[in-house]
This record gives sequence, C-alpha cells and structure tokens, in this order.
Amino acid sequence: MFTDWQQALEASDGLPLHPTSTEQEAAAARTLARNATSKEDLILLLDAVGLPGDDDTLTALLPLLNSPEGADMQQTPAATGPDAFEATALSMYYADHSMAEIAKATGLTEDEISALVDAQERQFDADETASTETPADTSVEQLLAWAETHPTAGIRNKAARVRADVAELTARRAADDAQRKAEERVAQLTAELEKAKENLRAVKAGAHPAPAAAAASTPIRAGLGSGRTREELAAIRTWARANGYRVADAGMIRKAVLEAYDAAHQAPAAKAS
Repeated sequence: MFTDWQQALEASDGLPLHPTSTEQEAAAARTLARNATSKEDLILLLDAVGLPGDDDTLTALLPLLNSPEGADMQQTPAATGPDAFEATALSMYYADHSMAEIAKATGLTEDEISALVDAQERQFDADETASTETPADTSVEQLLAWAETHPTAGIRNKAARVRADVAELTARRAADDAQRKAEERVAQLTAELEKAKENLRAVKAGAHPAPAAAAASTPIRAGLGSGRTREELAAIRTWARANGYRVADAGMIRKAVLEAYDAAHQAPAAKAS
C-alpha cells in the first residue's frame, strides 16, 4: 500500500472523484492500478476515490499492478479475456481508428493498445492452428457463420475478409472455367476449319477435268431442234451424198433429207423386227 495518502492523491492528481464518463473512470482506475503494490492496496485506493471495485474491474486491473503479483498475471493473459475497455480498443483498431482516438476513448496508452493488438493477433493465429483439428464435417461455411456472429469485433472482421476472399476466388475460378471452355471451343473450331480447307483443296484439285468429262457425256446438238449428235449428222451427210442429195459440209441439214434418212433406216429396222 502507499506509505501515505499524499502519494495516493498525487497518483490520481487531475482526476475527478466523481468521473462523468466511463472513459474517465477507466483512466483513473488504470492510473491507480499502476501505482498500487497489491490487490488489497488497489481495492483501498479505488474505494478512496469512489471508483468501482467489483470483481470484473479488479480482474482487468490486476495485471497492471506494480508488483510481482501483477507481473505474474501479465505473463498469463490468456487466463482472462479482454475487459470492456480492451474490447472497445480492439473494435476501434479494426475499424481503422487512430491510436490517439483509441487512447482517448479507452484510457489505454499506445503501447498498451499495441500489445493488446499483438496478443489478439496471436490468439487469431492460435485459433487458426486449432481449426486444423476440427472435425472433417465442419465446413468453411459453418466456420464463417460462427465467426460472423462472434462477439469479438476482430473475429467478425476476419470473417468478413475471408468471405470476401472466398467470393473473389469463386469469381476467379468461374472466369478460368469460362476461359478454358472458350479455348477448347476455339481449338475445336480451328480443327474443323483446317479440315474444311483440306476438303476445299481436294475439291479444287479434282475440279479441272470435270467440265471435259461432262462435255463428253453430254451429246452436243447441232442445229436448232435437230436433236442429233455430230456423229449422226456426219452419217446423214454421207448417206445423203451417196443417195444423190446435195448437203453442205456444215450447218443445218434440210428437213427433207433428214426425213429420207429416217425413212430409209426405219424400214430395215421394221423388217428385222
């Protein structure tokens, strides 16, 4: 305990005996805890200046004692969770408030805030390590649902970051799948195009003799409406000259000559039949 009350008053100098806000009470209580030498000393000091000395408050203040008892508690911070001021500090930190704003609102020093954040991050890492030992049927969605409703702001913020990362990975996978399918389709169309080109080259290579073959297979008619091939006309001219008809070497043959030729050649056919 302080050797006299003058030291206690100097320790709490500038702090009102009846604080007007929770932040002021927290600051005053922490100042007393840093100057107290034991738990009993702290209880008497809190009572002397009119600050609450309930069990929860003492649990939060005991690690700050300027004594071996306080040092022992500082070495085992996991034994107790963050108090309301520490939770507020963590929440403000993860909400991107400045150190000065957090210190003003909670009464913590910047070093204490940094240490608190470091401890919280170590706890996150420990939780992640422990999560590898969760049952196989525990899905990521279940873990996120648990984290998103957690009372600690830091865990909720981490869940939000994980949720955003999962959404980004999902979108990336969908984009990669779409790209892969498009590449496969392009490869398929390219192969089909090459095959079509080969077929076209083959058709072009075999297309030149086709008109000649068609011409050979299609009778060439001489004269309009004669209905006779060149070979037939040549035979008719030969017959006509042999039978006293005058015919030109080219051009149309007179109808009378054609009829005479047909009559002469139909008679043997009819006789043979």
